Amino acid sequence: MAPEILARKSLMNGQPMSFFLFDRPEREPSRLVGFAGNRLDRRSEKRDDQTLADALADPAARLTLVSGGARLLLKLDGGRFDPHFAPADMAAYGADPAQSVLLGFSADGPVLAAPAAIEIESLPDGVKAIDFRSIYVQGLLEEQDAGALAQAAALLAWHASHRFCSRCGTESRSAAGGSKRICPSCGAEHFPRTDPVVIMLAVRRDHCLLGRSARFAPNMYSALAGFVEQGETIEDAVRRETLEEAGIRLGRVAYHASQPWPFPYSLMIGCYGEALNEDIQADLTELADCRWFSREETLAALDGKHPDAVFTPPKGAIAHRLIRDWAESS
Repeated sequence: MAPEILARKSLMNGQPMSFFLFDRPEREPSRLVGFAGNRLDRRSEKRDDQTLADALADPAARLTLVSGGARLLLKLDGGRFDPHFAPADMAAYGADPAQSVLLGFSADGPVLAAPAAIEIESLPDGVKAIDFRSIYVQGLLEEQDAGALAQAAALLAWHASHRFCSRCGTESRSAAGGSKRICPSCGAEHFPRTDPVVIMLAVRRDHCLLGRSARFAPNMYSALAGFVEQGETIEDAVRRETLEEAGIRLGRVAYHASQPWPFPYSLMIGCYGEALNEDIQADLTELADCRWFSREETLAALDGKHPDAVFTPPKGAIAHRLIRDWAESS
């Protein structure tokens, strides 16, 4: 009997199929990073221009208020925070219902977001404006709320920076609950963008490649990263950025995890790359330093025990996930 027939027969007899997908963990590594817990039912294909008004009028509606790069939170007892306001609160925080967007629906009702136009110094007692990065680093919100924040921040930032039609220059209007913009002049439809960014850990035997940006806190090292360019695969972007920044050529590239990154609307795509050479030629206009770390050194840095006080990005960052998952692998 031919091998392919035997394979089909084995599958029909209930034998396990040999395919890499089924060797992957059931809980994806992406579930372990910050901003990745969004569980809202977006219903993007079921919206019309009445959807937003209906959501705002729903007594169960909950509202996310964003001011610049911060989210307004209601401070509760015990250091806890309530991340939601009622649509009726919009006027008190300078939020315009016409600029609000519908994020989706939870079991409790619709969830919306709107930009707040209020000075931080004017916030009432019990309301705090906390920047997005601090929210996830300090774990101030539940996973699903932090995930919805990434959606809200990215969507509002896109609307703020894409008010005018790129075809004819006319000011466009938000439509379908904020899921697109329509030009009233030429009829062009514009949809929210997400910028793909590769973030990668080059590995060679028992060493990984970490770099330092001049923007980092002293002694912090991380995975390299860069934007995916037009007409480029994820794998080729990983190879190109690693070569450009560190002079390291990569062979095989494997995807590991991703992370929504609301700065302002990126998607971090985490990969591993097989280093083919060891001699680093760092681009010092991009990096302050770049070096190989042994597995032992890397584990020490992750745990805050490195002899030179080297440390890595915080737990919620995809860079941390890439570094730790490699360092703890057998």
